[in-house]
Amino acid sequence: MSISERIDRVLRVAPLVDGHNDLLWEMHEARVKGAGEIDVAAPCPRSQTDLPRLRAGRVGGQFWAIYVPSDIDPDRAVRMAIEKVDELRALVRRYPDRLALARTADDVERVASGGKVASLMGVEGGHMIGGSLGVLRVLASLGMRYLTLTHNDDTPWSDSATGKHPHGGLTPFGEDVVRELNRLGVLVDLSHTSDDVMRRAIAVSAAPVIFSHSGARARCEVPRNVPDDVLELVARNGGVVMATFVPYFLTAEGAAANAASWSEARRLRDAHPNDREAVAAGMAAWSAAHPAPRTTVSDVADHVDHMRRVAGIDHVGIGSDFDGAPSMPEGLEDVSRFPALFAELAARGYSDDDLAKIAGRNVLRVMRDAERIAGASTS
Repeated sequence: MSISERIDRVLRVAPLVDGHNDLLWEMHEARVKGAGEIDVAAPCPRSQTDLPRLRAGRVGGQFWAIYVPSDIDPDRAVRMAIEKVDELRALVRRYPDRLALARTADDVERVASGGKVASLMGVEGGHMIGGSLGVLRVLASLGMRYLTLTHNDDTPWSDSATGKHPHGGLTPFGEDVVRELNRLGVLVDLSHTSDDVMRRAIAVSAAPVIFSHSGARARCEVPRNVPDDVLELVARNGGVVMATFVPYFLTAEGAAANAASWSEARRLRDAHPNDREAVAAGMAAWSAAHPAPRTTVSDVADHVDHMRRVAGIDHVGIGSDFDGAPSMPEGLEDVSRFPALFAELAARGYSDDDLAKIAGRNVLRVMRDAERIAGASTS
């Protein structure tokens, strides 16, 4: 049996569940910039994601990012988050033969077995709860399946990986957020958080945590990636780290480019205080002049290898971040290319069971654990 035949067989029996996709924000930006709607019904060169390519990529479950920028007013962030939830629901209604909403692990398996993409909501940033457990509960009732505790900026209760770390980790309210997520059966997502938040949230959480789209810091020294001691904690916690494809988080060259990008972002923020549009325009111009360094599918596989060595095969998943970065590695250019990563891993000696765990079984197990713990807390 060829490797491609093996991958086809694995992805038929184990739904591929991707931890992070930013199509909703890409569609939002296209509208805001006057470029019109992105039509996902047909192959679309304006995005890395569309329905035909999701099918070609054998995607069975997708965590769609409910994202708004983390440096906007909290009340506006809450409103925009609700609007993004509404936009995802509208997208699913528009294509009922291709997409279906999912809340539980059983939902994912049922929807995927019917040939549709199980669509889950991941709220990317604790700023979108507006400092309110009530808002958190409402988002959960609307279908939020994970909450990323921070995005690129600190919140009043949690430090971001790329923030100023004013709290030294989680505040008492931040710990309450983790406990409430556990009670609701919503996954605690630690991508984008500081190291201290990672460690404290794992200590507080009764349920397994996830990193929805992060790499291994030993392979690429950026704050967004997970250090080895935290990989070990994730294994003991029963969680999963979902390997990202973002070129800036994969190689030493990517780390250098990432540091330069953040240096420019901070310079622009200092030069244009309280002017988000000027900063965004400046960063767009800078990024156009400084494209991401070349990376390949092999670089992503190197991160999976490292995570497996440190945390173990039961604690690795896939969190691409398609449409969250302007370019992706060679061989992983869009959502149709997921099988290429599994082919690379198979060529490195991963068994079919290993591949099935990475594809989706690990994150579905984590979801079931979170659902069970939530059920026990309310019984």
